[in-house]
Amino acid sequence: MEKNYKILAEFIKDLSVETSDIESYIYTKENLSKHKVYIDINTKPLKNKMAEVSISTKFKNNDETTRNSYFEMVYAVIVKINEEVKTKTELEPIFLKQIPGEVYPKIEKIFLDLLRHAGYPNVKFETKVDFEKLYQNKWIKVFFLRNFF
Repeated sequence: MEKNYKILAEFIKDLSVETSDIESYIYTKENLSKHKVYIDINTKPLKNKMAEVSISTKFKNNDETTRNSYFEMVYAVIVKINEEVKTKTELEPIFLKQIPGEVYPKIEKIFLDLLRHAGYPNVKFETKVDFEKLYQNKWIKVFFLRNFF
């Protein structure tokens, strides 16, 4: 399938790693198996059929204890949409599955390296993110374009 977009740039927009003290570090290390990956996608229209697609990846334990560490990265992708794309129906799969599916292997590698350097060398993501499946089941939390055209 031919892509209806071109990636112009990619960069880490925001990065946050917070472990407030040794108790938080130990608690997090002992409870890493309870942590899950959460992904949010936000799209922002730019000029000339370009858009910023921000993919926020969080690795967290939903236990509300104050001893949890916090890990989040927002990865921005600047794309140019082909002129043939005319409707929001055509844009949705581009922004919610094609672009994230293309860049996510880089995001995962960066994020895992970050976690390892933050003191959690054995962390792994047990399942691969399948953006096609997430898109079909509408499991991606998304803030979609409203005024692209």
